[in-house]
Amino acid sequence: MAEQPHKAGFVSIIGKPNVGKSTLMNVMVGEKLSIITSKAQTTRHRIMGILNGDDFQVVYSDTPGIIQPQYELHESMMRFVHSSLEDADVILFVTDIYEKHDESEVVARLRNAKSPILLLINKIDQATQEDVEAKIAYWKEQLPAQEYMAISALHNQGVPGVFQKILDLLPQHPPYYPKDELTDKPERFFAAEMIREKIFLNYKKEIPYSCEVVIEEFKEDDTIIRMRAEISVERKSQKGIVIGDKGAALKKVGTQARIDMEEFFQKKVFLDLYVRVNENWRTDKRLLDRFGYNSI
Repeated sequence: MAEQPHKAGFVSIIGKPNVGKSTLMNVMVGEKLSIITSKAQTTRHRIMGILNGDDFQVVYSDTPGIIQPQYELHESMMRFVHSSLEDADVILFVTDIYEKHDESEVVARLRNAKSPILLLINKIDQATQEDVEAKIAYWKEQLPAQEYMAISALHNQGVPGVFQKILDLLPQHPPYYPKDELTDKPERFFAAEMIREKIFLNYKKEIPYSCEVVIEEFKEDDTIIRMRAEISVERKSQKGIVIGDKGAALKKVGTQARIDMEEFFQKKVFLDLYVRVNENWRTDKRLLDRFGYNSI
């Protein structure tokens, strides 16, 4: 009996900050792998989510929003974007209904892409049919794409059609990863991201952007995971804000993160949080190496 043909490939999700890339990947993979907040530039790494079927394996890459780099951290984030474009079999270019015609840098890069592009206009649940048709017409003039599709990632509207189109475009290839794998990232990475998400949700202005989280210790047995996590900030004044009055702010972050971790790991979690000042870590290549930003 002939073997069933198997398709596999890499699908890169590209776009400016806050257009819904992380929401889209989580919906397509069926798991919450990327953190989501209403603030721009929440995603800092390239995060792979792997969706397996009997005759396919789709390796999605959620990437940082494309921005003009202002310092070394941004440069590292953009390197993740560029590397994901280079190995993509299919590119999902996500824009949204609120797009302000300021995506020329992304468009210029995508015009040189060798892989097929699916242009996705997200957040259509917040728009009229007329708005959607106008956006599609605009993008047809801006960028040649295989398909122009209107979706609402949040409500899973139009997403199954995108998935079918991806399968049509993927090459025949054996799986790249074992079929029981969900992501290329270790458990420590997701634990750190859950803490970082709570920082984005609980603090205002520059504080979330000045914080980085590293899991210093991760010990697991049959019933419990014990973790020690360090939050780096850039200035002493920020350390005081993150800790809060009598430690209340930090305790709130720890409690919220622990609840998410216990659901994610399906185990009891003991979480110890510390705050440390690493001055100007966003411009320090040595610290960025330690935080995993210069490994592509």
